[in-house]
Amino acid sequence: MKYEFPVTRTTNPKERPADESTMGFARYFTDHMFVMDYDEGQGWHDGRIVPHAPIMIEPASCVLHYAQMMFEGMKAYRRADGEILLFRPDMNEARMKRTNERMCIPELPDGLLVEAVKALISVDADWVPKAPNTALYIRPFIFGDEVSFSVLPAKHYRFMIILSPTGSYYAANDTGLHTTRIYVQDEYIRAAKGGTGFAKCGGNYGGGMRASKEAIKWNCKDVLWLDAAEHKYVEEIGTSNAFFKINGEVITAPLTSGTILPGITRNSVIQMLTKWGVPVSERKLSIDEVMEASKDGSLEEIFASGTAAVISPIGCLCVKGTDYVVANGEVGPLAQKLYDNLYGMQTGKVEDFMGGWVFETGIKVD
Repeated sequence: MKYEFPVTRTTNPKERPADESTMGFARYFTDHMFVMDYDEGQGWHDGRIVPHAPIMIEPASCVLHYAQMMFEGMKAYRRADGEILLFRPDMNEARMKRTNERMCIPELPDGLLVEAVKALISVDADWVPKAPNTALYIRPFIFGDEVSFSVLPAKHYRFMIILSPTGSYYAANDTGLHTTRIYVQDEYIRAAKGGTGFAKCGGNYGGGMRASKEAIKWNCKDVLWLDAAEHKYVEEIGTSNAFFKINGEVITAPLTSGTILPGITRNSVIQMLTKWGVPVSERKLSIDEVMEASKDGSLEEIFASGTAAVISPIGCLCVKGTDYVVANGEVGPLAQKLYDNLYGMQTGKVEDFMGGWVFETGIKVD
């Protein structure tokens, strides 16, 4: 379906970042945003592009009290010839549908997400950065803003998209990949079976902040979550999916428990490793196995994957105050290869050898 969205352009354009190489993550936002409403009985309507600005919301809106909301994370990239690229946006649309279903949020019509993203980028295309290790981060989100204290799904929602030119998720990676130090969290949990772990909703992240704060006390960037039932099996690293290379095999937690977010980068990593002939398994892996592998030298690499960081290598795990070094503590060759090929594909510097992953928007900038 073809969508047309009216545009109200800003009369007060923002100043662009002076140095794209030091933008950081989500510190700047573009001039415009996308807004669309939903009313029960009418469906989604009145999609529009307006100046990026604070929004008015009634204090009694249900999202502020019962957190009925969801969000997605995507990126746009500038190819050398100026073409703006997206990476597997169909996967974001599919995950958005799953999250909406879990959070009792009305489903968006097929294709609306991508069309809205394209429309907004076309207005703010000159914000897409071109410096190495940069991208335009895209944040679609939906929240219920019905004025109600009833613990029931809202009858009115807002769908919005905002854009942010960004550098590396971890500032240390602005000049290339560097390893991070991660704390193994065995007290707090991220998600439990039957919960919302597979959904991309705010509560999953707000509830994890306490653990992240504790990790800082151990000079760690983030946490490695263990399972909720036994506090034994590795699950995710911070807000990213986790991969462990032991004795030549790459292992990542399975999606079957419903506690793991089905990351687009996670799926891409698994498919690329399979194509390259690298053994990869989606199975349970205990933290004891990881610690033992560190001791006997069979732990070759650990890395996290996600839209924000793409690939983030881990150099050390801190378990109850004891450090377990990953190989030599430096960036592993597989993590580097995955990053080079994923980011290279996303920016058009590497051919889309997986076929159909790179999406040309038809938007070009000088």
